[in-house]
Amino acid sequence: MDAEWEDDSSVMDVLDKQIVHGLVCDARIPFARLGAILGVSEQTVARRYRSLRKLGILHVSGQVNVVPLGHARWILRLESAPSRAVALAESLARVPDLNWVSLLSTGSEVMCVCRPRSLERRDELLLRQLPRVSQLKGMVAHEVLRAFPFEEEWPRYSYLLSAEQLRELGPRPVMWEPTGPKSSVVLSREDEIMMTVLGRDGRAPYAQLAAATGWSATRVARRMSELLEAGVLYFDLDFALERMGYTARASLWLQVRPGHLDGVGKAMATHPEVAYVAATAGPSNLMASIACRDASHLYRYVTERLGPLEGINNVEVTPVLRLFKQSQALVEVDRVTVLP
Repeated sequence: MDAEWEDDSSVMDVLDKQIVHGLVCDARIPFARLGAILGVSEQTVARRYRSLRKLGILHVSGQVNVVPLGHARWILRLESAPSRAVALAESLARVPDLNWVSLLSTGSEVMCVCRPRSLERRDELLLRQLPRVSQLKGMVAHEVLRAFPFEEEWPRYSYLLSAEQLRELGPRPVMWEPTGPKSSVVLSREDEIMMTVLGRDGRAPYAQLAAATGWSATRVARRMSELLEAGVLYFDLDFALERMGYTARASLWLQVRPGHLDGVGKAMATHPEVAYVAATAGPSNLMASIACRDASHLYRYVTERLGPLEGINNVEVTPVLRLFKQSQALVEVDRVTVLP
């Protein structure tokens, strides 16, 4: 772990970060088990978690992975008049199918991730709904061909735990398989209800999920395990990045020679700064989201860590001026808030 990642300006202490790592490994891990692994009481873990949520530093949500459902993800770059860009981003942040809504440093470009759940919804968004938006002047859609998995998910706090603690936690399951889904999955009405509740609170108790779906708590737990194993359901954590010490965020758009694309993507997936990296169709064939301490850290990443990788022809760095929505939560200044 680089020294600059160990000494940061985060409002979280070591125990907070250890709890976050536990949640990254297993978002629904019982607090009693996590406390036993970390050597603290169940009440201490619960109190720290509630505090982090109340302060708007993190939010745990259950998400639908559309790939096993037979659908693609899209990364959109939307051009707007500078005076209308904020209004465009604010409106897009309220659309359920759109995530990671950001205003880029050009001041007139909004980026977002589109995860339509059906071909009809894809066409409605990309061909009808978005083109009719009055603020929109242009759109480039990059289809995600492959998202490169990480050995350790961001923010990568495993260095704060012992080898024994890491073994007890175990690895987080890889969400995206390079070979694609083994078989199609159909979601029932009750599945959709469960997903909606988990989207608001990824740690919603089984009793609450049972009441919402009309199932028994045992059936809810069994179905959740089935969807996790199929890769349809996964859990994500949204963070107030500035309060964690990350003040420089950027999207990278790379043009990589085809023979080197897989190697560059896998290499970037090992970099501590990289929160997401994917091969895409479109003007650039590799896209990455990175989080750095400051502009100097961003410069060093591009020149010292990214620069030496063989096969990169061009890199466009677009710093993020403002993040409006993450995976599920809205971002308000320095806190994340749950969508109503």
